[in-house]
Amino acid sequence: MTTEPWTGKGPRFPLRPGGDGRLAYATGAELVRQAVTAILDTEPGERVMLPGFGCGLRRYLMEPNTTATRAGMQRDIEDALARWEPRVTVTNVAVTPGEEPSLVWIDISYVRLVDRREDNLVYPFYLR
Repeated sequence: MTTEPWTGKGPRFPLRPGGDGRLAYATGAELVRQAVTAILDTEPGERVMLPGFGCGLRRYLMEPNTTATRAGMQRDIEDALARWEPRVTVTNVAVTPGEEPSLVWIDISYVRLVDRREDNLVYPFYLR
């Protein structure tokens, strides 16, 4: 069973040519992971046609790496993924401190709805 009709097909990021010299495309699980990363990387207001898109992690820059900061980040990530990524059900978002004082690890576990497979994404974010 192919999942492409349901998950879609889009340009692979960063944009670069594929082996045949044409624009490379992502499908299936790779496209979903790219979409989750795009939500994390985007600030609301950056996209003219979707001004609410993104989760706004940059508002946490220069904040202390405290439990309250990480809880706010977790809440914002959960809300943004629920709103902007309908192809997954998020099962867990963990925001934990890293080895460096300004580093937090964002660990997102989710289930792809098209094939019910579990996947996860680990995203490092520096507060400073």
